[in-house]
Amino acid sequence: MTANPVLLQKKYTRIIECFAKKEKLSLNDALSFFYHSKIYRLISEGVSDLHCMSDEYLTEELISEYNEK
Repeated sequence: MTANPVLLQKKYTRIIECFAKKEKLSLNDALSFFYHSKIYRLISEGVSDLHCMSDEYLTEELISEYNEK
């Protein structure tokens, strides 16, 4: 399933803002990490309808990926 591009961009924004706040990162650093992350690739490719998951869940997945690096 493919998400509406505008809605997907808004979801990315919410995830990035939440990620930056939780990890005490600048929005630029959070944005850069997000767009180079596995989670972004999976969401943008529509894998497993990840875009349907909550922002909180996706943020926690992003934090897990961030902590692995």
